[in-house]
Amino acid sequence: MQSPLFRLVRLFMAALVLGFAMVQPAAAQSILRDSETELLFKDVSKPLIQAAGLDPKSVDIVLLGDPEINAFVATGQIVYIHSGLLVAADNVNQLQGVIAHELGHVAGGHAIRMQEGVGEATGITLATLVLGALAIAAGAPDAGMAVMMAGQRAALGQFLAFTRTQEASADQAGAKYLMAAGISGKGSLEFFKKLQNQEYRLAIYAKDSYDRTHPISGERIAALEKLYENDPAWSTPSDPRLEERFQRVKAKLIGFVDPKQAVIKYPESDNSLQAHYARAYAYHLGAYPDKALRETETLLAARPGDPFFLELKGQILLESGRPADAIAPLREAVKAAPDQPLIAAMLGHALISTEKKEYFPEAKGILKAAVNRDNQNPFAWYQLGIIYDNEGDQPRAALATAERENLEGNPRLAMVSAEQAMRGIAPGTPDYLRAQDISMVARTELRKIDKKFDREEKKRDEQQ
Repeated sequence: MQSPLFRLVRLFMAALVLGFAMVQPAAAQSILRDSETELLFKDVSKPLIQAAGLDPKSVDIVLLGDPEINAFVATGQIVYIHSGLLVAADNVNQLQGVIAHELGHVAGGHAIRMQEGVGEATGITLATLVLGALAIAAGAPDAGMAVMMAGQRAALGQFLAFTRTQEASADQAGAKYLMAAGISGKGSLEFFKKLQNQEYRLAIYAKDSYDRTHPISGERIAALEKLYENDPAWSTPSDPRLEERFQRVKAKLIGFVDPKQAVIKYPESDNSLQAHYARAYAYHLGAYPDKALRETETLLAARPGDPFFLELKGQILLESGRPADAIAPLREAVKAAPDQPLIAAMLGHALISTEKKEYFPEAKGILKAAVNRDNQNPFAWYQLGIIYDNEGDQPRAALATAERENLEGNPRLAMVSAEQAMRGIAPGTPDYLRAQDISMVARTELRKIDKKFDREEKKRDEQQ
């Protein structure tokens, strides 16, 4: 049994860790994959990534399905953009301002250095816990509690000051990248003003940044305003082609994540391209395939051969139970955009869904090319597994399953499937080595899970 003093110390340590966890981003949200969106992110971020001295091939901008207006970086060179932020942005320049700021975190190694802030704060906490425990042991429980609470407060304050410093640094770095790329900072300031309005609506009336992970928006605007206004690019307009692409992506996203809101924001009286796009997605998700197809035909009449409009037509037909009809527009989309593996994977899906064996060789070639270009698509691996299973190639069907389970975060199933594949594939071949890699990664992950489970079991035993 633990003493009351020991349990108290554990309680304060847990509270401190919880406080830290609350101010750090989590990547538990679902990733939204879309060819057109990913291509837009790549094109709008490339000059900023280069200005940051980073390699555009090594930095990814990823869209998460989360309505919160937020963006963050985690370990590695990945910028996560919430769908809520993309919906809230008015123009492509605002999106570029956000990306520039997040690249400041990437270039500054802030996700890695976060542990420095945790370490400094933990040191303060441990010292005050010891002092508080001594006071309690000496017969002064009230004084001991006060010391502990003050220590926790000081530790959290230390950590929040650390994160605010990182945010201010990222603001300055983002401004540097925008100016180096010849991109106006107007969008950056406009988006900070959006955040400022949100603070007002949420009744956040703080006059300074104390007790906050980020500087308040007013402070950030004041620090950047003159810098941007004196930049030669201040009055430079955004590329109209990028702006149109942004509005298209935003409209389709609204149609996808909130169909009811989409038909309100883009009523049928609105005949703009983005309005037809939003309604096409909204009607499709609302199970009105005929209306969705009419909107898509209007889009194709305006832009014949557009690969993303063709992709949407194929998707509507495929997901409405008409896979044979989906093949023609999807083939045309793949021809128009041969470097988009997500579209190719959808074509492979349509070919398989017809259940006509004569289509399977074509589907196999398309899907293998798709996963070679982008192996992060679990559904493409699932479809490829169907092909291998149909061919009687069970080892490679198992390997495809291992790839899918690995991507979906199921290490136990990934390990079992990978080892099944290894039993039927010749040692030393590329497929064997890939199965071996998946098995080793899965085993490592399972050991981490087991150790975590053991620690939690030990904690529960100690608390009893």
